[in-house]
Amino acid sequence: VQLQASGGGLVQPGGSLKLSCVVSGTLFTMAAVGWYRQAPGKQRELVGTIDKEGVTRYADSVKGRFTISRDIPEHTVYLQMNNLKVEDTAVYYCRFLALDVWGKGTQVTVSS
Repeated sequence: VQLQASGGGLVQPGGSLKLSCVVSGTLFTMAAVGWYRQAPGKQRELVGTIDKEGVTRYADSVKGRFTISRDIPEHTVYLQMNNLKVEDTAVYYCRFLALDVWGKGTQVTVSS
């Protein structure tokens, strides 16, 4: 199993970004995938997850602003981030939960 995250960039506070995580190398249609982030000098933290049934859960810090979705035929999980704040600045990672496989991160910088 391999994961590839993309879509990061520089955005102003209040802006939006959509991250993608392509899951390849598995016959499983879509298993549980998590989005995590790590800010400079801080521990990696969970942003949210989407399980095999498509049920999503979010950290309190992003609830109402971030949305996880997926495109099963494309084996892709998305993280739509709206109303971004400076404190959302971090490297974002996706993780295939069942096998504990991580993708390379994508940098999100929120700054004016």
